[in-house]
Amino acid sequence: MSVFARLRGMRGIWLAAVLVTLATCGTASAATAPKLRYQADGFVLSNPRHGPQLCASVDFSMPPQCGGPDVIGWDWDAVEHSVQRGVRWGQYHVVGTWDGTSLTLTEPPRPAKPHPTPSDPSEFATPCPTPAGGWRPVAPEKATDKALDAAIGRAHKLPGYADSWLDRSYLDEIDGYDPTDPRDANDPKRLVLNLQFTGDATARESAIREVWGGALCLSRAPYSEKELQVVQGRALKEITGVFSAGVDARAGHVSIGVWAVTPELQREVDEKYGKGLVFLHAYLKPVRS
Repeated sequence: MSVFARLRGMRGIWLAAVLVTLATCGTASAATAPKLRYQADGFVLSNPRHGPQLCASVDFSMPPQCGGPDVIGWDWDAVEHSVQRGVRWGQYHVVGTWDGTSLTLTEPPRPAKPHPTPSDPSEFATPCPTPAGGWRPVAPEKATDKALDAAIGRAHKLPGYADSWLDRSYLDEIDGYDPTDPRDANDPKRLVLNLQFTGDATARESAIREVWGGALCLSRAPYSEKELQVVQGRALKEITGVFSAGVDARAGHVSIGVWAVTPELQREVDEKYGKGLVFLHAYLKPVRS
């Protein structure tokens, strides 16, 4: 064999060794890549029918009842909890890895953290500009509880109906308003009835004014309540792991509760329904390092 032939053979062996080494390194890197961890503050319950499970909603009977994904690595002896008729439960802060069906603990559970949800007054604000002289009834005799119910009922039957709400946020500006007096806070003459429709919302004013004489704001919504309900029905059938669903016509989307939102799931939902139409609300939040 010539020197050149031997060199070519050695080069082939060296290239093969390099490829094997690179492949091995790649496998080792993938195997040792840390899994994304998730956390939640929630209710954990076990009963004679199932082991410890994480619950998004609870029936507070005695004992409580609920169900959800299994919590792997749970030890009731290591945490304070309540017991009744074979049911064990408590509220905890849990951290673990998520495989799509269960949460595997990566650290001991701790007492749940309080997470108050302060209300945002702007959420129920009136989008219409304040009329000259301020918000006030145009026909006080038709600004009653009965008229208010009739107006909302009629709005539901009109084409393109999306949402309705009452705005009390401006009441503090009214002279003589007493926030401790429920008669002031719930007086229809002091409220702004907000109604949203698709298309030209003001085209519905005459129909509403036939029954309602109080302050009124008509605004436009991107989708009707019925349109969003159709999307919600699809999402309930097509998205796995859903534990809650609702229509938020004011925000213009369907809200879907799932246990965890992975980048893959978010992309799939955006491609299927359109970006922003289905909002995924995750119970388990990623742990930020």
